[in-house]
Amino acid sequence: MEWHATDAQSLAIIDSEIGEHVFSPAEYEIVRRAIYATADFEYKSLIRFSDQALQAGAAALAARSTIVVDVPMVQVGITPHIQTTFANPVYCSMEALTRPQKEKTRAAWGIETLARRYPEGIFVVGQAQTALTALVELIESEEIRPALVIGTPSGFVGVDAAKARLNDSMIQNIRVDGRKGSAVVAVAIANGLVDLAWQAYGQEGRGII
Repeated sequence: MEWHATDAQSLAIIDSEIGEHVFSPAEYEIVRRAIYATADFEYKSLIRFSDQALQAGAAALAARSTIVVDVPMVQVGITPHIQTTFANPVYCSMEALTRPQKEKTRAAWGIETLARRYPEGIFVVGQAQTALTALVELIESEEIRPALVIGTPSGFVGVDAAKARLNDSMIQNIRVDGRKGSAVVAVAIANGLVDLAWQAYGQEGRGII
């Protein structure tokens, strides 16, 4: 990602205001990206990483694993950066060709279809709680085993439970606990991970993950 002078000033402000934290340098880079994208310091206490989330995600990116997202906003937000680095294919659940089902949303049915097609892919669910729930159900039934799940949807009905189930699934994940979250946060996390992975596996090959 290309940073400009105003970006650097904003990141310096975040660094000065965020205070003490327990994140690793790589985790902190992800958290500050989310705060920068939202101007919301509460994400310092909401973003959670499973033990090997960054390592697993970076390795999957370097292996050109397929990325599946829930909504077009996430796809549009991450695809340009992916194209200039690892060039992983990026598919959106809303564009999956599926037969309609009354009991499921389009995002849920689409991500379920794509998950069965790419069971070991990287999944970025930024907005649709129903998509995250559908994904977790496939994980719990051992139909798929994603390399990484980024889960940041917001909501009041079932979203916190879906995130808790994701954490309990033992799948590597980066998530926003509780009701908060958005596609913007998902994009910030995913693009931050791409940059970290590119440092580790790309042309530089001297990463901090």
